Amino acid sequence: MREIEAERLSTDVFLSFVASLFGNRGTLWTGVIVHVLWCLLVFYFNGSELFLLFAGCFVAVFTYRMYWFYRFDQVDKQTLKHDEIVSWERQYVIGAFLTALLLGLASGYALLVLQDPFVSIASVAIALGSMMSVIGRNYGSRAAVDLQMIGCCGPILIACLFTGDLHLSALAILLVPFALTTRFMANGIRDFLYQNVISSRTMAVVAGRFDIALNTISHGLVMLDREGRIQVVNRRARDLLGLHLQRELKDRDFAAVLCEDAGNVPAGILRQLYRLADGSLERALLTFKDDRHLDFSVSRRSDGGVVLIFEDVSARIEAEEKMRHMLQFDALTGLPNRAHFADLAGEKVRDRGEVLAALAVFDVDGFKHVNDMRGHVVGDRLLAAIGARFAALKTDGIVAGRLIGDEFVLLLLGADAGELEQRIRQIHADVQGDYKVEGLRLPVTMNGGCVILTSRDFDMENWQIKADLAVNHAKAAGNGTLVFFRPEMDAQYIDEQKLRGDLRQAIQNRALHVVYQPLYLPDGSGIKCSEALVRWRHPDRGVVGPNVFIPMAEDMNLISQITYQVIEQACRDCATWPEGVAVSVNLSIQDLGNDDIVTYVAEVLDRYALSPSRLRLEVTESCFMDEPVAVSAILNRFRATGVTIAIDDFGTGFSSLSYLDTLPVDVVKIDRAFIRNIGEDERKLKLLRGIVNLSRELGLKIVVEGVETTEQLALINRHRFADLVQGFVFSMPVDSAQISVLAAAPKPVKPSTARRGVRQTPVRRLTTAER
Repeated sequence: MREIEAERLSTDVFLSFVASLFGNRGTLWTGVIVHVLWCLLVFYFNGSELFLLFAGCFVAVFTYRMYWFYRFDQVDKQTLKHDEIVSWERQYVIGAFLTALLLGLASGYALLVLQDPFVSIASVAIALGSMMSVIGRNYGSRAAVDLQMIGCCGPILIACLFTGDLHLSALAILLVPFALTTRFMANGIRDFLYQNVISSRTMAVVAGRFDIALNTISHGLVMLDREGRIQVVNRRARDLLGLHLQRELKDRDFAAVLCEDAGNVPAGILRQLYRLADGSLERALLTFKDDRHLDFSVSRRSDGGVVLIFEDVSARIEAEEKMRHMLQFDALTGLPNRAHFADLAGEKVRDRGEVLAALAVFDVDGFKHVNDMRGHVVGDRLLAAIGARFAALKTDGIVAGRLIGDEFVLLLLGADAGELEQRIRQIHADVQGDYKVEGLRLPVTMNGGCVILTSRDFDMENWQIKADLAVNHAKAAGNGTLVFFRPEMDAQYIDEQKLRGDLRQAIQNRALHVVYQPLYLPDGSGIKCSEALVRWRHPDRGVVGPNVFIPMAEDMNLISQITYQVIEQACRDCATWPEGVAVSVNLSIQDLGNDDIVTYVAEVLDRYALSPSRLRLEVTESCFMDEPVAVSAILNRFRATGVTIAIDDFGTGFSSLSYLDTLPVDVVKIDRAFIRNIGEDERKLKLLRGIVNLSRELGLKIVVEGVETTEQLALINRHRFADLVQGFVFSMPVDSAQISVLAAAPKPVKPSTARRGVRQTPVRRLTTAER
């Protein structure tokens, strides 16, 4: 092979051509035997001893070639470089050329010198036959073909021409196209094989890449012919279908393979796989025994076969199931949430006709207290324990769920209302009682509301409204009460909703008005302050008590709007009173949750040119309990402006004494509960004395509220319990103009039989405790 051609070929192709030269050694043995026998025959018939020398030379060249063939066998072909391959080709060409040259010289000598017809014919036949074998053996090297043609045909051509024989000269001329044709055929074979080697190598690369891709993709792939026989199956398909990894599957019937190897495939799944294989089913999601989910899709081929592509979607299905569970079930208790409960309840009552259904809602009584006292972790675990009791009721055919917060819901079916009511009462009793949480024994009571109606009329929204109405009545009674819905509750609910709308309108129209109850010196000689009390006169209902509309306003988040209106009205009125009279306004916890109130109060005081010392803001103990840090910060800001801070209803909440020391308080208002029956209850008298003494030691002013009789007033004066007194004993709530009159002409109160023993309904004020 020429150097330029060797350089053009890639190393691996070049090596394959050179390796082909050193292969098929049987032709070499045949050739050397024929050549030696020919030489011996010529010697035998002609007696030319030169042919004995030719025979020896053939054996010597053959031995030389076998030596290099043996050396080539010992070489690691994978490590050969391009130059080394060229060297091996050169060694082969030398041996081949020497063999051809010997054959050409021997044949030319026989034609030119011996001129024996038999010898001449034998020599030409042997030479031409040997040259024909060059094509099949030496196509891998162009140089080997060319040199052998020259070495063999050259001497014969020269000898024929020098004999002067016309026939031999013609034969010599014919050797030229023969040699060229032989050379052309060898080149054609070499080029053809070269193209095939390149194509095979390309196909091998493509096939290797396809095989890698086929066996590394996450999808299983099975290609079937039109008869359902397997043509291609990748490793992933074997794994997913549980097929034997070592067994040859090509051209085997897919259905038969599944029956033999897919032992974990249920019969129903096998039937669907058969339908996928024959193309009658285009897509399917199949679940196997080991909880694997395989998603199959089918593509039809133009030859009638099909391609099955499938993947393991178990993780996706599991994630979807978890997501579905999260959407349908409460994470804390594991019970169905409201939406899923509504679906389950709807399915349970569907097509039940006139069968009765009971929807019961249970609310944990005082659950907020558990969170406040024990922490939210204990509260959550208590809810989980309660949820477990409700979940256990499912064995009785009951649908249980969690609505929100500490509310649970049940649905029961029955033929008799009395029986259903009895079952609800029993369940109500069973879910109450002691719960052990975090080593604690927590007693739990639940207020419940239930509605019993025909199941065909079931509507979750409307039924829950009715059950909630019953729950509200149960909460009013408290202590684990169970109330069943009555039709009149609907009317009450509608009436309450209308009243709420009227209240919203009244606040927007500033239809609420303010009255004032004065705070007198204990001897009645003067008014030092007046408490602002909000009132609502409804155009149709008349006077609506604060105990009715104040809780509504808080529930509707409107209480701060009322507070702002009262503060503005109180400051405007106070500015018209004598200089020494202050005004007191109650704040709710919602008011203290917004820093804007400090700015608003400052603007109102500035607008009416009212000294901050003439404004007193009252807060209840419940405000401190909910947000002690935030409330304390806001009160300190008020106090820094000169506004007086009073703690209202003192003594009725928790840890009252600690608030006197930790919070910015100027005035303590002792609740009316300490005044009631003070003359007959020695313990109350001692407790009141202790509170007063402690407060005075801290430098606080004392206001006693709810003083209704002269006997109570006399007792307060005798023991010097109060700096100011508020109550019916001096005055009922009056309008702003009367405060100016009373402040200008105070009169000492004397014992009066008309007042003695009188007990009137206490005035409702804008305090959180009373709401």
